[in-house]
Amino acid sequence: MELGFLGGGSFPLQGRRNIGLKKEKWLGERRNVATMAYDHLRVEPKWQKVWDEEETFKTPDVPKSGKGLEERKKFYALDMFPYPSGTGLHVGHPEGYTATDILSRYKRHQGFDVLHPMGWDAFGLPAEQYAVQTGTHPRETTKKNVDRFRSQLKRLGMSYDWNRELSTTDERYYKWTQWIFLKLFERGLAYQAEVPVNWCPELGTVLANEEVINGKSERGGFPVERRPMRQWMLRITDYAERLLEDLDTLDWPESLKTMQREWIGRSEGTELSFEVKSHSDRSISVYTTRPETICGVSYVCLAPEYDNIMELVTEGQKESVEQYVKEAMMKSDRDRTGEGSTKKTGVWTGSMAINPVNGEEVPLWVADYVLGGTARPGLL
Repeated sequence: MELGFLGGGSFPLQGRRNIGLKKEKWLGERRNVATMAYDHLRVEPKWQKVWDEEETFKTPDVPKSGKGLEERKKFYALDMFPYPSGTGLHVGHPEGYTATDILSRYKRHQGFDVLHPMGWDAFGLPAEQYAVQTGTHPRETTKKNVDRFRSQLKRLGMSYDWNRELSTTDERYYKWTQWIFLKLFERGLAYQAEVPVNWCPELGTVLANEEVINGKSERGGFPVERRPMRQWMLRITDYAERLLEDLDTLDWPESLKTMQREWIGRSEGTELSFEVKSHSDRSISVYTTRPETICGVSYVCLAPEYDNIMELVTEGQKESVEQYVKEAMMKSDRDRTGEGSTKKTGVWTGSMAINPVNGEEVPLWVADYVLGGTARPGLL
């Protein structure tokens, strides 16, 4: 037996064989050993066709009760559903989907019945805007985009159970989101309130903070303004304590649980009232987690959205305050709170607030890093 060398690696060969350009019979096929390559254009479509026809990755139906249910091992691998845009998949999609696909295949080999579905988060502003611009019904463009995404995912060889595919635009799906909302409403967990939102007049809709960049809409670059608007809210704060307690039961990395705790934002403190010197009938409600420092308060800040804020502004400061409030209304909450930045801005109202503990007068400011729409729009 001799050792043959190919590309710097060695492997044993039976008998005396020449590993040059001579064609050898290898695994039942005549092929140039030195130039063998993976023929993906032939191999992949062949097996993807087999997977489709034989429903290789179909999740078995589990009996609702009985012995069979107890004996089955089940595993659920859920991906974040993509928004089916007209441009198709981008590299970030398979980057995440590959990990869950590997895990799903691994679990199948371990004997689990794996539920690994795919769906489409298909409602959204891009579909609405495209419909307005082209006069095409969003149902048509969404279906076309979904077909393209599905085709691309199949070409990638992902092991999804396509029998369980769903779309958020399907009435069989969103009737259940409507049902959930009704249940929340019945429990008093859904209510209407007037809160500041990111309003884009050009798009005619409210935008999330992530959709506003430097005071303009991410899509189209249109001006965005902050304005109070009556809308539906959910009392998620009613479950804050339970969410915090149950985090300890999760087998998650501690960094993720810390992020969740910070998002819930639970804090314990004291609520105080500061009277306004020039307006005996007005007081400012503020919240602090350090009540022992009240004697050292040097100023009080109000949110630009504070009700009737201009009534607290002196004549000499009206112009500067009005300009500052106008500019603040063009910023998103993210821009105003300055994530990753320590820069703070504000403008004096010209009025003074009275410290309820020692009676000292402190200046009353307007600052955009104080967010309105809360029960306590003041900040020490």
